[in-house]
Amino acid sequence: MKIRAYKDTDKDAVISLWNECGLVTSRNDPARDIELKMRVDPDLFLVGVIETELVTTVMAGYEGHRGWINYLAVALSQRSNGYGREIMLHAERLLQAKGCPKVNLQVRTSNKAVIEFYNTLGYSDDDVVSLGKRFK
Repeated sequence: MKIRAYKDTDKDAVISLWNECGLVTSRNDPARDIELKMRVDPDLFLVGVIETELVTTVMAGYEGHRGWINYLAVALSQRSNGYGREIMLHAERLLQAKGCPKVNLQVRTSNKAVIEFYNTLGYSDDDVVSLGKRFK
């Protein structure tokens, strides 16, 4: 798998993958999320490609205090091949190169398989409550 930065020509494939993986909800507009990400650290929006097929994504961010991971997705047909781990480690290296001391991410408590995946990468429950406020 080749990991590279997102390109505008990836948009339809990325949104399709996110839909396949159940990452798109009524509360988020994936096209808008991509547009917003491309304004801030677009180098931290990664895709993994095998030949011409986009098989994985991760959207990382760093605001100077903590790093964040969003939109980690692996095509259902490509799961258990190590691609999620590979793109996560790549994103972590990029965050560390920017001086990021810690990465946060959010997973729905009901998503036990994804929690276990992150546990295998060294992530653990920080025993905090995640709060949010939508402006739109």
